Amino acid sequence: MSNKQRALRAGLLTLTVSLAACANFSGITPQAQPRDAASLGLAGSDTGTAVAAQWWRAFGDAQLDRLETQALESNPNLKLAQARLARARAVIETAESANRPQFNGSLDLTHQRYTKTGAVPAPLAGSIQDTGTLQLGASWELDFFGKNRAALDAALGSAQAAQADAQAARVLLASNVARSYFQWLRIQDQLAVAQRTLSQREETLRLVRQRVEAGLDTQLELRQSEGGLPDARQQMEALQEQAALTQHALEALVGKPNASLGLEKHALAAIKNVAIVPVIPADLLGRRADVAAARWRVEAGMKDVANAKIQFYPNVNLVAFAGFSSIGTDRLLQSDSQQWGIGPALRLPLFDGGRLRANLRGKTADLDAAIESYNATVIDAVRDVADQVASMQSITRQQTEQRAAQQAAESAYAIAVQRYEAGLGNYLHVLNAETAVLAQRRLAVDLSARALDTQVALLRALGGGFQAEAASTTVSAIQK
Repeated sequence: MSNKQRALRAGLLTLTVSLAACANFSGITPQAQPRDAASLGLAGSDTGTAVAAQWWRAFGDAQLDRLETQALESNPNLKLAQARLARARAVIETAESANRPQFNGSLDLTHQRYTKTGAVPAPLAGSIQDTGTLQLGASWELDFFGKNRAALDAALGSAQAAQADAQAARVLLASNVARSYFQWLRIQDQLAVAQRTLSQREETLRLVRQRVEAGLDTQLELRQSEGGLPDARQQMEALQEQAALTQHALEALVGKPNASLGLEKHALAAIKNVAIVPVIPADLLGRRADVAAARWRVEAGMKDVANAKIQFYPNVNLVAFAGFSSIGTDRLLQSDSQQWGIGPALRLPLFDGGRLRANLRGKTADLDAAIESYNATVIDAVRDVADQVASMQSITRQQTEQRAAQQAAESAYAIAVQRYEAGLGNYLHVLNAETAVLAQRRLAVDLSARALDTQVALLRALGGGFQAEAASTTVSAIQK
């Protein structure tokens, strides 16, 4: 290496260091701090309450399994989340390309008249000539300060967040399908009770008419009995409306019209209850896809801030070109038309009117927003699980009391039937006793449906089978 080349390199290095010292991003720092598990009362050992990926199979209902499979294959909202993930993967590939050498080729052919009064000398001045350039160019940005690495890390964080979003959409879809299906079964059970209520009121009206004809009741009792029929029919109509709307909701979730037409009606009691430990697990924040997505957005925001700081430092490129250039295309490929060049290129913004500081301030604000969004998500996650646990425990106690009340009502009904069969009471007493039984059956159906609905909600709140490792593996595979 000659003395001139050494001097040039030393000069470039000195200039780079001195100009880099001018980078000034002091005073721009994030203000928000992410919440950890300990601050949320989640410190301690894990309780082993991991949720299976296909948790709905634990309910033991083949119809539900089929609906879940169809929904996860066809729902457009899930496909939208997957499209966003594909877009995030493309951003990773774009960021990765910045670290690789870039090559380009060009061919320019021009038929041109040269001015007589310009800088072009004779004999070209005033003449019409054909010019041509055939050239191959190359450039390679030397990522001395990690700008491209930071951009790639930010893209990876965004892809991880998109992957977690897709998983969150899957969890939400699966839980909504299960909850809608259990709601449909609840309505079918309530329709059966409503049908018996209507039959009971028809029998009551028939008996009251007989008693009025016998002079044992008045028109008041008759009118009261007649009013019970339209009320019972209205309840049945309302339940049928709910059933239709629930079927439409199921079909929208599944993504297939008429998907609910082949559903068979069976009692809620045939559905297995899923045993769930009624405590908030210590590793809750690692199980939920929405929390994982928020956390990865924080990671991406941190890399964006790092990238914004690196913009203050020099940008160094190696640039090279080689090709042919001539006046007269017939000589374009001759050896005398060869041209080439190679050398470094250094770029450093000195006075940008505060553009870089404004960009850094904006990225820092985005990071603060991402951190606060993460904090809100984790607080909501803990509240969500706590709510479902409280509801599940309360419903269990309510079911215990309801079963006792229903047992007492059915005992009273059995006594009324025995008295009627022994000639010690009239049939109205039997019907009145059955009214209490029907009321308890309606309550039992509602509580059973609420119990299943709460189990689904708790399974979703506990992560719904989200696998953070799978999400990381998927994004890691993109880089290979």
